[in-house]
Amino acid sequence: MSSLTPFPVAHDARIQDQFSRQAEMFAAAPELHNDDVLALLIGAAKPTSTDIALDVACGPGTVSIAMARRVTHVVGLDATEAMLSQARRLATQSGVHNAEWRQGDVYALPFEDASFSIVTCRFAFHHLERPANALHEMVRVCRPGGKILVCDAVTSDEPRKAETFNQMERLRDPSTVAFRPLATLLALFAQVGLPKPEMRFFQIAAEREQMVTRSFPADTTMMACGR
Repeated sequence: MSSLTPFPVAHDARIQDQFSRQAEMFAAAPELHNDDVLALLIGAAKPTSTDIALDVACGPGTVSIAMARRVTHVVGLDATEAMLSQARRLATQSGVHNAEWRQGDVYALPFEDASFSIVTCRFAFHHLERPANALHEMVRVCRPGGKILVCDAVTSDEPRKAETFNQMERLRDPSTVAFRPLATLLALFAQVGLPKPEMRFFQIAAEREQMVTRSFPADTTMMACGR
């Protein structure tokens, strides 16, 4: 499987637009960044002081910083400079000095093979048009025997329910590609040669109105006129 397919320009522009504007509000969302939610991911990773970690699509850096407190070094990578600015600010406020912030492409991670012992990606796969390619890159930069963690929301197994939900999400946040059923996410692991992963589940309570105010919805009037 090749990871060299060019990144779609139109979708890249939507990512940049949404997350440049969302960065500050996304970073302040307590339901996404509270200690209980972070503890689930950190607990699954079981980091040690000898680990070197990579957080792919790190956003405002909350996972990276939580990891930094337990490992030798962590790199947070994101496509959007506005998110990285939030991450740098949080690192400074938190007194974390062993975190590095890089802007880059999830489909072509700017690191050598086997550079990290822990590779994480949280709340990003539904924004990816080619999630298998991104996971392939995560595998490439992870050392043999290392840990790879993917965290994302899942949809219903019923196609109509899933598509209805995804239509709503794409209107709310046009950078969304699709939330996928659990079986689809599990199949990605097999596709890149990984064994079936261990799974942990949790729920995040969020009000629809608050979610809408933190994103920049599609112009539905223009969409309706264009049909």
